[in-house]
Amino acid sequence: MIKNAVMRMGKRMVSYGETLLRRFKALSIRKKLILLALVFLLVWYLLCLPRTLFDSPYSTLVSDRNGELLGARIAADGQWRFPPADSVPEKYETCLIQFEDRHFRYHPGVNPLSLGRAMVQNIKAGRVVSGGSTITMQTVRLMRQNKRTYLEKFIEVILATRLELSYSKKRILALYASHAPMGGNVVGIDAASWRYFGHGAHSLSWGEAAVLAVLPNSPAMMHFGRDREGLLKKRNRLLQQMLDNNIIEQTDYELALAEPLPAHPHPLPQIVPHLVTQAYLQNPGNHVQSTVDKHLQMRTEEVLDRWNKEFSPNGIFNLAALIVDLETNEVLSYNGNVGFGTNAYGSQVDIIQSPRSTGSILKPFLYCAMLQEGVLLPTELLPDVPININGFAPKNFSLGYDGAVHADDALARSLNVPSVVSLRRYGVPKFYDFLKKAGMTTLNRPADHYGLSLILGGTEGTLWDIANTYARMVYAVKDYNRDKKYYEWENFRLLRDDEPRERKQDASPLFNAGAAWLTLQALTNVNRPEELNWDFVPSLRRVAWKTGTSYGFRDAWSVGVTPKYLVAVWTGNASGEGRPGLTGARTSAQVMFDLFNILPATGWFETPYGELAEVAICRESGQLKGMYCPETSIDTLLVPAKGLQASVCSFHRRIHLSEDGQYRVYEQCAGNRGIRSVSWFQLPPSWEWYYKQRHPGYRSLPPFSPECATGNLSDAVMQFIYPYPGAILRITKQLDGSRGKAVFELAHRNPSTRIFWHLGTDYLGETSDIHQMELSPDSGEHTLTVVDENGISLSIRFTVE
Repeated sequence: MIKNAVMRMGKRMVSYGETLLRRFKALSIRKKLILLALVFLLVWYLLCLPRTLFDSPYSTLVSDRNGELLGARIAADGQWRFPPADSVPEKYETCLIQFEDRHFRYHPGVNPLSLGRAMVQNIKAGRVVSGGSTITMQTVRLMRQNKRTYLEKFIEVILATRLELSYSKKRILALYASHAPMGGNVVGIDAASWRYFGHGAHSLSWGEAAVLAVLPNSPAMMHFGRDREGLLKKRNRLLQQMLDNNIIEQTDYELALAEPLPAHPHPLPQIVPHLVTQAYLQNPGNHVQSTVDKHLQMRTEEVLDRWNKEFSPNGIFNLAALIVDLETNEVLSYNGNVGFGTNAYGSQVDIIQSPRSTGSILKPFLYCAMLQEGVLLPTELLPDVPININGFAPKNFSLGYDGAVHADDALARSLNVPSVVSLRRYGVPKFYDFLKKAGMTTLNRPADHYGLSLILGGTEGTLWDIANTYARMVYAVKDYNRDKKYYEWENFRLLRDDEPRERKQDASPLFNAGAAWLTLQALTNVNRPEELNWDFVPSLRRVAWKTGTSYGFRDAWSVGVTPKYLVAVWTGNASGEGRPGLTGARTSAQVMFDLFNILPATGWFETPYGELAEVAICRESGQLKGMYCPETSIDTLLVPAKGLQASVCSFHRRIHLSEDGQYRVYEQCAGNRGIRSVSWFQLPPSWEWYYKQRHPGYRSLPPFSPECATGNLSDAVMQFIYPYPGAILRITKQLDGSRGKAVFELAHRNPSTRIFWHLGTDYLGETSDIHQMELSPDSGEHTLTVVDENGISLSIRFTVE
């Protein structure tokens, strides 16, 4: 049925077209030419309006999440010309129509009466004294920017009627208001409102709106060095007309008259200047609405300025901070640096986006990665002794060693040696790939370029990337607790987007909720009183936080998270100059806690029990319960599922003691001393040397009884502290040019034992109590052998380059 109707309609149209063609052919040539001319004019009229009305460059604007202006950059032609708005303020609209075109809402773009009146006035005066242009015609003139002639006036008339066909009255008013000259290099009411009155156009008073309505008629009057009495008279005359026409009330009229003209231009806001610069470079000539909260941004800048004054006497001139709402993943405060307007000490460098040495700030990611793969347990003992791995000899910040330390405590105290040992165990290439997947965009060299220094600042990172990775770890916990699912990560949002985003489920999440939660728990125990001046922290909240300090005291980091907020801070010098005391805890951490204090308090993370398993562990070793762990040392611990496959306690062993516990014995040589079996916590000799200095309760193994002194050579009583087996050493020259020396060190369970040192076949000497020997071996491979007074020997091979 529908098909038949369509076919009938088609036949009628064909028939109608044929009829028109016959009639056109029947016309005379003159009529045909006239008709074609009319058609041509109609087509021209329909197409005469350019697709882009204004091709002027615009200023770049950035506003906050509520539309308040944060900052702007001038247009490419040196004009303050804001991007066109969709509408104009009601007061300005009223003033403009009253002053320029009272019949604006009723005419089709042209007012013949006004044109006629202007023509008569111009003829009488012998010069142009009135244009008779409507607001629509003036919009066309602003669009074309041509010299004013009668021909140009005629074109304006045509284009004005065409403009009225395509655009609403409201839109035409907005176009005019956005492009009208306002004096000097100011164009449009939005720019004029800020430059002349220091606020946005939506807040214009009647007096201010009247000034801007009359100003395009004589923009030169807005000159701060001239007498502007004429401008004042024009404004007051307009206000009087509106009072006479009952548009404004008497009170409004009197208040408007009392308002003075602006005495000087106002500077545009310079809030979040680095973000404004970023918008200018990436999206010039547009109005960008950010997620930043203007009032929080200003409070944050006050905090940073105060701390900058605190740090500056020590030659530390730059600070950057980021505050993120972890409920919406939106940036609330973006502080790329301090002192932007001074243009001193690299203040215009946006540190948030600048690669800087990471220091220790990446350690939580290694800890979390090892936990979720079952390579490490939260409380597992890690070595904390001097090490040298192919010339890489990391040291702790305190320059001291614990011998052995639990993994979570090592993370909380940011110990370097346990972190390097952990990375060596986990694998540099593996951790490198983990960081790349986490969003570290600055890893632009192969993994072997960074080596083990990757965990101690051997790479660079941006505050933006690092903060995103911490937030990603937080979201793993929150998403799982809420939905028992994981979602693909999206970086922080800086631009306001009212359209809801659908988060896609992630089948292979980078962070496991259980491991991430355990990492955050460990980071709540961060407490380094020797570094952090607690007097500057008025009140502490429960925050998972980590600091970092780069080599040479050049970069100080601190990142803290709660379920609601993330605060990330960097302190240092944009030039890269290091300064004494420039550490994460002494600088950035104090700023970070100060920023948390201006944020609302929040709760804490729920435990993701579904991604955790309860296991029995040895309290002393932190490993899974072993067969020799005493029942009094057994605790329970939540670990990720793969933690069930972790290492069993390797430090408790079964030994035989005499009845009085003074000696170790064997059954065949115990004799009258008796024998009893006990579980004993025993560390390797090099660990033990440092461990018992900090743990007085630690008991070394008793010596063997004289009757059992033989047959125990397999027992490890000695261990080299330096160098490691297979180490590659580099012997440097002294200032006088002579060959330097390396200090070799050994740990013995009984320090008072005499040790005899041999390099190859050469006897070097003996030591007692402190077992150190200064050596200057030649280049090549060497074997170092030590023998104690009981005949127990130990050898190590190393190479000197």
